[in-house]
This record gives sequence, C-alpha cells and structure tokens, in this order.
Amino acid sequence: MAAKKWLTVLTPLLWHGLTNQEIELLKQIEPEKIKNDEELAKLIAYLEKNNEMIPCYALRKNLGLCNSSAIGEKMNDLIVSTRQKHNGMSWSKNGSLALAALTAAKLNGEDHTWLRQKELSFKLAA
Repeated sequence: MAAKKWLTVLTPLLWHGLTNQEIELLKQIEPEKIKNDEELAKLIAYLEKNNEMIPCYALRKNLGLCNSSAIGEKMNDLIVSTRQKHNGMSWSKNGSLALAALTAAKLNGEDHTWLRQKELSFKLAA
C-alpha cells in the first residue's frame, strides 16, 4: 500500500480513538515500504504507551470540546516564556513551577484567594 493510502486508512482510526487498530495496522506495514523503521517503532511505542490518554477526537468535536493544544501552548507562552525566558533569567525547576503557578493564578483572577485561603476553584477546561 502506498504511503498516501496508509494515511487514508490510519487517520480515521486515530480520529475515532481506535488506537489499538491503528497499532495493529502499523505493525502490518511491509518492511520494504518503510523508509525509517526506527521512527515507525517510536510511533508504535508512543501509541502503546499513551493509548489510554489518546482521546476520540470525533467525540470531542461533537461535544464542542477543543481538539487542539493551541490554548495550552499560548498559556505556556504567556505564563512561562514571557516572564522567564525573554528576560534572560535562569530558573531552577521548583522556582519555575512556583512562578508559573502564581502567574496562572493571577491570570485566572484567583491570586488573592490562593494567597489568603490556599484554595483554588476547580474548573474543567474545554
């Protein structure tokens, strides 16, 4: 099967959360059709390791939930990169996590609650 045909078969499986079927199909690709067998092995290992965490994107779309990491990446940019990286500062892991947590609380308008009551409200993200 040509590479494009494999993609037309594999992509819907991933979209519908059928990771086990995708793994089985990936394992069936003939060795002579594989350009880089190490990368294929990495992909299969990733899918096996993260199988339980890979969602059904079709269901998420039907429920109106986000299928992109763009919001999380932008929040990281606002919280971590702007404050820590662009100022040429060096941070320990604990210091970086603490500053990121405080900045996120401030951006969410929960900094006063956290500082006074040591509580944050729990909200599900879309």
